[in-house]
Amino acid sequence: MHYTVRVFNGGTFWVPGPEVYWLHGWGTREEMNTLIFLVQGGGHNILINTGPPRDLSVINQAWEGFFGYPEAAIARTEDQLPENILKSQGLTPDDISMVIVTPLQAYATANIHLFRNAEICISRKGWIEDFQAPYYHLHVPRHLRIPPEVNNYLQNEGWEKVRLLEDEAEILPGIRSFWAGVHHRSSIAVCIETHQGTALVTDSFFKYGNLEQGHYLGVMESMMEADATWRRIRKEGRIIASIYDPEIFRRYPEGVLA
Repeated sequence: MHYTVRVFNGGTFWVPGPEVYWLHGWGTREEMNTLIFLVQGGGHNILINTGPPRDLSVINQAWEGFFGYPEAAIARTEDQLPENILKSQGLTPDDISMVIVTPLQAYATANIHLFRNAEICISRKGWIEDFQAPYYHLHVPRHLRIPPEVNNYLQNEGWEKVRLLEDEAEILPGIRSFWAGVHHRSSIAVCIETHQGTALVTDSFFKYGNLEQGHYLGVMESMMEADATWRRIRKEGRIIASIYDPEIFRRYPEGVLA
């Protein structure tokens, strides 16, 4: 089975350079996007990530407070809302059959509850260690990992639709995932077979410079995981995409990866 993959920008924010590149870029800022991927094939319409909350006030207040400047806030237009992105492709939220989430952070999880017909795929390790039973204190508050209304949906009405992925998982014929780590305990890599080769989508690196220039992330949980995961990404991915890097729109015009 081969799929098409297209990417859309769900919002833009700016972070200090050293957050993206370990101990590099002091005094600079890096543009980041909250990217949403639409994967289609075999009768399936699949989203990787669902975009930030409709009400951006809570997450933006936290990010502005953390970074100390207004550009840290997510800026988003009406056209970048997930339902309007889908509308531009002739789809509605009800047409989405599967949502894959990486990582468990509000900019990826906040709209899961819009997709009532979708199976929700989340890392089992991440579900436990990033949300339900962390082994250690996490710097991101729980409500900014999975917002309360989404958590209520996942734990109650939508629970039968939740699919917890093992560290190596076949999601559908031609789509698999592996646990990636590096960034969060819930970070995975999604591998999609296309006519151009394997498209690999992940949050375990932020920008192409991480992989291509060897700069570690400024915000990460393990250098050892970065070494192992990035080595695997380079080996297995023919088309490689971060969920944050606006460079993707220059490398793949109009966001068409495959």
